[in-house]
Amino acid sequence: MYHDPALAKAAADPRPASAVSTGVGLAGLGGLLAWIALAVRYGMSGPLSALTALVACAVPMVVWSLAVDKVHRNPSTGIDWSNPRPLRATLDISLTKLAGLWATWAAIAAVYGVFRFYGEGSFGFAIACLTYAAPVLVVLSVPWVIWMDRYLVSPRDGAWALGAWLLDLRDAAPDRAAIAVHLRAWAVKGFFLAFMLGVVPGGFAGFVATDLSALARDPVALAKWLVTLMFVVDVAFACLGYMLTFRVLDAHIRSAQPHAQGWAAALICYPPFILMAPGGPLDYHPGTADWTYWLQGDPVAMTAVGATLVALTAVYAWATVAFGLRFSNLTHRGILTHGPYAFSRHPAYLAKNIFWWLSTLPFLVTTGSVSEGVRNAAIMTAVSAVYWWRAKTEERHLGADPAYRAYSDWMARRGPVPRIVARLRG
Repeated sequence: MYHDPALAKAAADPRPASAVSTGVGLAGLGGLLAWIALAVRYGMSGPLSALTALVACAVPMVVWSLAVDKVHRNPSTGIDWSNPRPLRATLDISLTKLAGLWATWAAIAAVYGVFRFYGEGSFGFAIACLTYAAPVLVVLSVPWVIWMDRYLVSPRDGAWALGAWLLDLRDAAPDRAAIAVHLRAWAVKGFFLAFMLGVVPGGFAGFVATDLSALARDPVALAKWLVTLMFVVDVAFACLGYMLTFRVLDAHIRSAQPHAQGWAAALICYPPFILMAPGGPLDYHPGTADWTYWLQGDPVAMTAVGATLVALTAVYAWATVAFGLRFSNLTHRGILTHGPYAFSRHPAYLAKNIFWWLSTLPFLVTTGSVSEGVRNAAIMTAVSAVYWWRAKTEERHLGADPAYRAYSDWMARRGPVPRIVARLRG
């Protein structure tokens, strides 16, 4: 029998288990693509159709997680279904927790109301949706918290600690560490959900409303249409990741980024703090034209580059789909080791940076100015450095978990991308 040393070595050093199954992401992707196909068929490109796409993506993932993966029974949920407490033993805890939770939501609403940009552009759509949802969430939070606290191993969490502090309960010293963890987690949700929800309708409409008859005759248009699809998938999964942070789904936030530089590295990549926006300090676009300008007249090159860009965005979207219900910036919600994370610790960052370099070609400018091209390339390098910085801050945060350290060590030994980088470094 033939003996393959490489396979034997891989079997002796298996990849650490992933906190998320492949099935949950595929279930969500199937539901999302099915709705998108219906929307394209019947021309349903409006905001309501875009929100329905989120539902079509979420429901299969929730069903798969509970019925197939049975994540609600994972020890990491902190739930003990076999030993419910009597209601009278947890009711005071629940009411205190609701006070802390509602105070947190009120603070987020106040931030939305104070800063004007939350009422403008795509943010305006997100805030409108959250405004309609707020009363429903407040009402539903009452039975949910009361029910869950009977089963939680430790119901006195950060929301309870905040509520106890606000209510000035004399028998409860303020747990500042728990309150800080709670507020950081909700700061992440409040900031990124408004952004992600706001961009859902635009990308969805851009994909669904495209004239399909023109795509067969224009490979460039086809490539751009498929790139848009990948971003629609990415945004849908990301948006749901911020919405569905429930313990019963084992998708709760274990911890939020505790280091200031981690927050800085992430926030400068998103509005309103984004540095890469037009006119910003890291704007690498002045004088540039995209790849179609420089490759026009060469259909082979245009097709090859277009296909490469689609593949890169597919990797980017795949990296988000792999999270299933758990995508989130600046948080720890379980360690992923499957999908593209079997090849690289940061496949999304790697794919999107290569995409930007290839699609923009910042070193080429229409003005003919060599200095402008050098400047743009230098700024693009700085943008890539920002994402390297983000990756390092994330590794520092996740490194507190032994599961991530085991994965990181395995990736250094067996990961294809780290091994290629190591060889290039000699």
